[in-house]
Amino acid sequence: MNEKTIATRTLKTSILDAGSGPLVLMCHGFPETKHAWRHQIVALAKAGYRAVAPDMRGYGGTEAPERADQYSVIHTVGDMVALLDALGERTAVIVGHDWGATIAWQAALMRPDRFRAVAALSVPMMGQPPVPPSKIFPQNAEALFYTLYFQDPAGAEAEFNRDVRLTLGKLLHAASGEAGPRKSGDTTPNPFGMVSRKTGLLPSLPSPDRLPDWLQLEDFEHLVTAFESRGFRSALNYYRNLDRNWELQQAAVGQTVNVPAVFMIGERDTGLSIPGMDTIIAAMPSLVPELDGSHVIAEAGHWLQQERPSEVSQLLMQFLGKLEKS
Repeated sequence: MNEKTIATRTLKTSILDAGSGPLVLMCHGFPETKHAWRHQIVALAKAGYRAVAPDMRGYGGTEAPERADQYSVIHTVGDMVALLDALGERTAVIVGHDWGATIAWQAALMRPDRFRAVAALSVPMMGQPPVPPSKIFPQNAEALFYTLYFQDPAGAEAEFNRDVRLTLGKLLHAASGEAGPRKSGDTTPNPFGMVSRKTGLLPSLPSPDRLPDWLQLEDFEHLVTAFESRGFRSALNYYRNLDRNWELQQAAVGQTVNVPAVFMIGERDTGLSIPGMDTIIAAMPSLVPELDGSHVIAEAGHWLQQERPSEVSQLLMQFLGKLEKS
């Protein structure tokens, strides 16, 4: 893998780049970096594709704009179009996980001329709610939904920056398949659920005595270094644009994703504990007419491409193979 920084018209962007052939562009989520796609980059390059994974806006080695309102989905889709241009590529298959999945869906929705297909991990394509998301997320006197907790710099930002290694260790373990079953009603601690107004998020999560089996020490240290150097502010700014994204995307209400697509989720993904998520996933064909399938990977958690690299790479290869034959 060739790691380099390239100047696009929007940002100086750090990427991993390997192989040659049709471009596959991979977008990571929170709290990760481009390194999350290390397994897929190698597999795709060997299979005859050009695999590129950027550090997303504000992450890792990529430039971090100062203002929180510069982290909307419109900005990040623009970054991906600008990256294609800087790479000298006309089109790509875009792949995304977590926030990267949201960006990938929106890239395919807005620019099907540039993104000829989409593969999304963990986050399904969802229709626009009738009101801004902040009006929907639950809260009460004792606790609030994590996306609301992430809004206040004195909340998650201060808590997470206090001890980056502890934060990442707890988040990675608690959202992984090793933490336990993750359906609505299960009692497995969920880092992406309700957060105590009094104690914050981290005290409710177990302190693991070792890294998950799927995560090597050197890969964990790579992640810790990235967040110790930058902190969590830029990463949390994505959540601080949820209502603004809703406002900016009103013109796309009723529009469908009209390129080939595939969806994957871990059987123990934290998102499956959200009431109604099964229904949202089942309803995706109405929003994504060319959806090739929704694949549930047994016992895997939220960090799907790292927890089950072989299965994810194989499903991607099958999907890409169908595209090349069509």
